[in-house]
Parts: sequence; C-alpha cells; structure tokens
Amino acid sequence: MTKPDRYILTITCPDTIGLVAAVSGFLRDQSCFIDESAQFGDPSTMRFFMRAVFTRGANSTDITSIKSAFSRVAHPFAMQWQMVSWHDKSRIVIAVSKFGHCLNDLLHRWKAGQLAVDVAAVVSNHDDMRSLVEWHGIPYHFSPVGPAGKAEQERKLLTVVEQTEAELLVLARYMQVLSPEACAKLAGRCINIHHSFLPSFKGARPYQQAFDRGVKIIGATAHYTTANLDEGPIIDQAVERVDHTHSAASLVAVGRDLENVVLARAVRYHAERRVLVNGSKTVVFK
Repeated sequence: MTKPDRYILTITCPDTIGLVAAVSGFLRDQSCFIDESAQFGDPSTMRFFMRAVFTRGANSTDITSIKSAFSRVAHPFAMQWQMVSWHDKSRIVIAVSKFGHCLNDLLHRWKAGQLAVDVAAVVSNHDDMRSLVEWHGIPYHFSPVGPAGKAEQERKLLTVVEQTEAELLVLARYMQVLSPEACAKLAGRCINIHHSFLPSFKGARPYQQAFDRGVKIIGATAHYTTANLDEGPIIDQAVERVDHTHSAASLVAVGRDLENVVLARAVRYHAERRVLVNGSKTVVFK
C-alpha cells in the first residue's frame, strides 16, 4: 500500500490578523488536504505558533514547488517555517552514563515502533551500557573523561553528533554538564531529563534534596539544554505523590519510572515537530 504524501508545516512569527487564513488558503489553492491543524497566539510575547499536517492531492504540484510558493506567503508575515515529510524519521544520538533506565526505555520504544526516530549512535563516558546497545545493533562510542580533560571528551561527543548527521542529542541521564559553547551549538536540538520537578531541586542529588525537605510530590522534567543549568525551555513534566514512609532510595525508584515516561514523551513530541520554542518556554501541540 502506498504511503500518503504527507507533510508537517511548522510556523513561528509575530502575531497578527490573517495568519490562519493565509496558511489554510494557501494549502487549499495547492489542492492539499489539511489532516490536522493547531495554532496558538501568545498574548504575552505577541508571537504566533502553528503546526499543520497536510497531504498533497491529485492536482497538487511537487513539494519543491509548494515550498517555493509558500516562501512568498511567509515573507510578508516574517515567518520562520519548516515543511518536512511526515515519513522522515529524526536521527538521534543518545548520551548516557551509568544509569540505564531511560536508555533502555527509549530503545524498547524505538524497537517497538513507538518512536518515529532513527537511533544513529549511543555515546557514554562509561562502558556499562555497551552490551545492551550493541545487542540492539547500534554503534556504541565509549568516551571517558581522560587526561586531556572534559573539553576533549565533549569534542568527541559532538563529533559523533556531526558525523551521524543527528538532528537531536538526547541526554538520557548523562551525568556530564555540557559547556556553554556546546549548548549554543545544539540550541533546540538537545533534550535533557532532569530527575526533579523543575524549577525545584536543581543540580545534583535532587531526590536527596526532596527527601530532606519532606516533599509530598516528586517529579521529572524534560527540557532543552541551555548554558544555564536546568533552566532550559521545558517540554514535558510528570509528578507522583509520595509521603513520609518513602525513603530517599524509594523516591529514586518512583522517580525513575517518571523519568522514562517524560523523556520518551519529549523525544516523541520533538520528533513529530510538535514543540516550538517560545523564548524561555515552549509551545507543545499534543
């Protein structure tokens, strides 16, 4: 059975009258079917965000011509836009340290066809996850912090991202802080899972911090990385109720389940072009 010739259009621009009409009217004139559409105008930033999925019709021109024609529609509105095939999978590199639960969960979902991604490689500063990764048939790059220091180790990580032409780097409990230069290079293309419901308990050992404070709710947060540690635009979060009977160790066990779910959702939203950055926040069309 032939797959439908389907595309995803994402738009960010200053908010103004007529944006939805301009986009929908253009797709109509191109004989395209709009399969789904979502938009949001942020009154606090006066920015407009849109995601539309459309299928080329029998009378539509080729996608190159459609893109060229849309650029003329986009220009007067100062649109930042992308038009990509629904069937193109995002190439990703996963970075991990010693804790393998998020990595294992992502690989399971990928293998089961639940994530529309192509896992190009796994990079780690430890060798613990090699057998799991190679069992899945994925290249494993062991890159410890050696005598040359952390900068050289980070350079090797970025080299893998570049050589694999990965569109996204996923930090699946990768316990190394990226440099400001790396964060700038990967802006909007690097997702981290933080084992806390941000903005509470940033930095190291957040579960111990939560235990010491006697919290009644713990959580996990997936966000884009920025030079400001654990302050990047948040993509997804989840929480679970706890009480005085939970030890620090049991908080970790509960939290790891949340980390798996939240990171997988964030990767899926990104891969399906559902996340648009809105300053220090995100717009997520679910």
